[in-house]
Amino acid sequence: MMARKSLVPILFVGLGFLAYAQDKPQISREPAQYTSPASGADMFSTYCSVCHGPKGKGNGPAASALKKQPADLTQLSKKNGNKYPEFKVAGFIKGDYVLASHGSRDMPIWGQIFRQMDGDLLATARIRNLTEYVATLQDK
Repeated sequence: MMARKSLVPILFVGLGFLAYAQDKPQISREPAQYTSPASGADMFSTYCSVCHGPKGKGNGPAASALKKQPADLTQLSKKNGNKYPEFKVAGFIKGDYVLASHGSRDMPIWGQIFRQMDGDLLATARIRNLTEYVATLQDK
């Protein structure tokens, strides 16, 4: 079994690392904290909610510091003919797609970060579990 790591050298947007200068939030990038790959909810809370918000609505505490508003993840199914775009979501998490709306890609490329944390096999599990968790956030 792979040894558990507490930090990786890749950086991410961190809730506890927002600095306020001239009333405009600034984002600093810090090492990603290790969270179990088994829980999509825990990973979302640790890695995604700072920008997307705890319920995935795109209103996290770092959202106002980004060039573009983070996606409202609760509307993905609705915007895709009421079908959750599982492969597309997984692709964004992995880093396969870069949206113009992300500008310089404020969203970390989690696939690379996850591979550095755990290697390819667990990175795949992380992406799958996180993708499945985002599916649970969809508005009905």
